Parts: sequence; structure tokens; C-alpha cells
Amino acid sequence: MKTLVNGIDQLNEWLGKVASWLLVPLVLIVCFDVITRKLFNFSRIWIMDLEWHLFALIFLLAAGYTLKHNRHVRVDLFYDKFDKKEQGQVDFFGSLIFLLPWCIIVLIYAFDYAAQSLAMNEGASEPGGLPARYLIKFVVPISIFMLLLQGLSLMYKALVSMKSADQKEEEPGTPSAQH
Repeated sequence: MKTLVNGIDQLNEWLGKVASWLLVPLVLIVCFDVITRKLFNFSRIWIMDLEWHLFALIFLLAAGYTLKHNRHVRVDLFYDKFDKKEQGQVDFFGSLIFLLPWCIIVLIYAFDYAAQSLAMNEGASEPGGLPARYLIKFVVPISIFMLLLQGLSLMYKALVSMKSADQKEEEPGTPSAQH
């Protein structure tokens, strides 16, 4: 199981690094677009489509990476003050109750959404935009699947954390074992 969890972590780490490198062409394209639009009154729909597609790829591919590094938005009013066991419980049950069901629902609908786009050979809605919009739509279920896998990895690590916290409490000489 540990090998599988490490594989999930490594894959999401790699996807996060790929996403970070997509920032370079995104910044260059946005700069090119702004300069040519403001100075030369030149713009193309496909350039703006490409900007949005790159932004979507960055956001989507980095979802599992962000969860792996505990950088998702959440309310940390109490979490930081919890001990390792309580943090493990929050991570485990939060993933089980909220993250996994949400990922499964989104996976089902996102795959159908992308498949419909492929079936109709969907392209850009504007003339001159990028063709094959279904390609970017298929990234949604792929990234949600990677987020789901990272959620399972998080749950496994939370279980390990809770077990190790329980074992430390049971060690002779610790205050909780003496009661």
C-alpha cells in the first residue's frame, strides 16, 4: 500500500511541476497579447483561447499537487491547534465525507461532458478560436481523478498518523499510559 501511495504522490508531484512550467508560456503569451493589442491594435481569438486553456491546465493539473502539499483553502481555526491524531481524524473523515464523494460526482459528470464535446467535435464558440475544445474538457476528469487518488493517499497517511499517535499514547512511561 505504501508503494501505491508513494506512486500517487510522485505522479501528482510531477503534474504539479508540469503545471508550474506552463506558467512560463502563459506569461509570455499574455504579455505578447497585451503588447500587440495595445500598441498595434492586433488581437486574435485563438490567442485568448490559448491563454484560458493554459490557465485551466495549470489550475486543473495542480489540484492533486496542491492537496499533497496541504495548500488547499480550508478553515484552520482549530486544525493547527490539534495534535497529530486529531489532525489525522480531520484529514481522514474530511476526505471520506467531503472530498471523495465530490470527486466521484464530478468525475461522472465531467467525463460525460467531455465525451459529448468529443462526439460533436466541439471547437471554439468564436470564429478563429482553437479547435478541439474537447481536449481541454477531458483534462477535467483526469485532474479530478488525480485529486481523488491524492485524497486516498491523504486518507492512508492520516490512518498511519492516527495509529502512530495511538501507539505513542500506549508506550510505558507516557502520561496517558499511566492513568
